[in-house]
Amino acid sequence: MQVHETCYDRVFLQEGGYERCRGTDLDVRVVMARMPVDVKDGFRYERVPWERFFHPFGRGEDIPGLLEQLRFADDEEAAERALGELWNMRHQHQTSAPAPLAVPFLLRIAADRSTYWRSGVLSLVAHMARSDHSYHVVEIRTEFFRVAYRDDDLRYDTNMYPQNWSIQAARDAIAADAQILLNLLDDPDPDVRGRACHVLSAASGKAQEISIALHERLGVEDDPQVRARIVLALAQLAREHAKIHADTVAWARACWADATRPAEVRVSAALAWSCLVEGPLPDALRAVLEETLTEELDRLMSPIPWLEVVDEAGLPRILERILQAEEQDLPALLAARDRLVDPWIRGCDDDPPF
Repeated sequence: MQVHETCYDRVFLQEGGYERCRGTDLDVRVVMARMPVDVKDGFRYERVPWERFFHPFGRGEDIPGLLEQLRFADDEEAAERALGELWNMRHQHQTSAPAPLAVPFLLRIAADRSTYWRSGVLSLVAHMARSDHSYHVVEIRTEFFRVAYRDDDLRYDTNMYPQNWSIQAARDAIAADAQILLNLLDDPDPDVRGRACHVLSAASGKAQEISIALHERLGVEDDPQVRARIVLALAQLAREHAKIHADTVAWARACWADATRPAEVRVSAALAWSCLVEGPLPDALRAVLEETLTEELDRLMSPIPWLEVVDEAGLPRILERILQAEEQDLPALLAARDRLVDPWIRGCDDDPPF
């Protein structure tokens, strides 16, 4: 891969490194925060300093053209090509600096029902607003729903720009335009609704508003996979926002214990609750999982992005890790796991959707 010398390469390698750029016009969080609404709504790309930031293959000034190709694509094939090129901003699980600047425009493109690959657009936004920590999770209960890197864990992209800044700016962009995503919770396409949940759960703010909307949607949602995604989105919001943590924990506890709830909701709530609390997990939770986990449920939930990025072996393996059980303790879970399809034939949610 070609290595590009950038203006911030030279600054970061000097004494003080990236701190010299914090709060300046080389801090993408600052640029994102200053983007006016009329620029977003009017697709005024020329007022965004794309050339100031780099993705792995060059300056970000090629992004506006790709966004327009996606926005006005005449067919699915043309949209696929543009979206595939835009995934370069999230190359090898790294979020590059131009990515958050594209988020407001991508959200508006996804909201247009005439656009092709709307769910794929939302998938790109969701991944740009997240770290790649899930691929290396060891402490799964404490890390499963973490969105970004810790403040003391600074990561750089291929151009030596802090990914922490890019991810934070993307999360801020989602929060600023949360209403667009909240409207998509009523979209006729269930995949769009589900992807909107995934994006919303990464928002850096408006947690209370988003949580209320997700609960309301859960009450009327008729698609089982979307219901599961809503529950996991609520858990991720609670993991990142202390103001809704306690209420979400109590709700999830009641939810997995409620035998009248659908299986996908109970299992998702059990997974959520397990990762939001500390200490040993009760036998009652194990009993619920052994009772509700089936091969059919695993097939239903396997495409859900929270699960895919942690363990491609499927839901039983993830639950086994969370419960930290010996094989003889969870025979039903392991039996279900052994019946599953070979995980190597499954796709990765971080890949382009084509």
